[in-house]
Amino acid sequence: MIFPEDFLHYVWKFRLFERADLKTTEGVELEIFSAGLHNSDSGPDFHNGRIRIGDTVWAGNVEVHLSSSDWHKHGHTTDDAYNNVILHVVYRDDVPLKLANGRRVATLELINRIPDDLYNKYHQLIFGNQSVIPCEASIGAVDGLTLQNWLTRVLVERLEKKSAAIITALNLNRGDWEETFYQFLAANFGFKTNAVPFELLAKSLPQNILAKHKNNPMQIEALLFGQAGFLAGDLKDEYPAKLKTEYEFLSKKYKLQPIENHLWKFMRLRPQNFPTIRLAQFAALVENSNHLFSKVMEIKDVKGLRNLFADIHVNAYWETHYRFDVESVAVSKNLGPASIDILLLNTLALFLFSYGKHNQLQYYINRSLQLLEHLPNENNNIVADFVNLGVKINTAFESQALLELKNNYCNYKKCLQCGVGNKILKLV
Repeated sequence: MIFPEDFLHYVWKFRLFERADLKTTEGVELEIFSAGLHNSDSGPDFHNGRIRIGDTVWAGNVEVHLSSSDWHKHGHTTDDAYNNVILHVVYRDDVPLKLANGRRVATLELINRIPDDLYNKYHQLIFGNQSVIPCEASIGAVDGLTLQNWLTRVLVERLEKKSAAIITALNLNRGDWEETFYQFLAANFGFKTNAVPFELLAKSLPQNILAKHKNNPMQIEALLFGQAGFLAGDLKDEYPAKLKTEYEFLSKKYKLQPIENHLWKFMRLRPQNFPTIRLAQFAALVENSNHLFSKVMEIKDVKGLRNLFADIHVNAYWETHYRFDVESVAVSKNLGPASIDILLLNTLALFLFSYGKHNQLQYYINRSLQLLEHLPNENNNIVADFVNLGVKINTAFESQALLELKNNYCNYKKCLQCGVGNKILKLV
């Protein structure tokens, strides 16, 4: 058998070896009451194990190696942290083992105790020729409850990792959730293509400046388009010309410096997604929503959250324009349902989770997960691959979890750390 030490950890942790007539390598009867708690930090592999050797019950740490000689290779001989190891679990016992204090460590050898079926399944997962995920041939055998429980866990892992960026920004904003939400919402209004310039725009134009002009839509639009760099040069139409005049005054008043206009991308975008249109939509949202984060925290139903974005209306100028001074056929430029759901997914759900996690309020964490359960699943290659494997995906809760599963477990073949992989290996 060929396998890494992690596999032996897995075998020991779940006691997936033949346990009849267990004895140490010295022939003393051995009984296992508890394998111990798996330790992912430095020190022995398992803490607080409990076993019986002969007539004596021992409680302490357990160390796992492929070979007994690895104890010396890994430098444990001179490490006091290993002096309270009560059992050395190895695949092959190649040398007798004594601690620095002279005590002989009891050893359990598993070379003839690992079931062939278990090893073959593991070998297929790790070394098989799969095209999508390691368990693509077996995931259909995993019961729905196991899959759902694991997806919930990896979804929380995904949200926790994403929340780290929010908390970092929150600290930079001196604990101001409204300002932090405004910056992240702006970045997500740029979607993937224009996320960076939107973020730079929001950071260059604090929300408190916009709040001072909440009763003047023209000035809010002037501030946003001006800071975005779209009001430089000659503008022919009356609307952008007025915006430019307003911005010239306001930029001097607040000592504003616009971001570089070349950062905005129009290429390969549908006109409906041009940054000018997204800016107009963002301006309409700012005009109609004071203290937006507070409103998000108060609205409990998905319909109400959608209405925050569906009820905004861009300036009439944009109904017949995609760019300044270039007239087009009249088309509604308000946010569509798909765009709104993306904003709810990437901004609102994440902030509800982050707020709950940061303030230890489970209520908001639950609201975040419930919101994802009410949003439709995303359509991308990863989701399509899982659908083709027979996995049922109906909500953003499931699609987000599967993205995390694929990118941080399947791609690295971390089957031993995966609830789905564990279930498949146990089906022997």
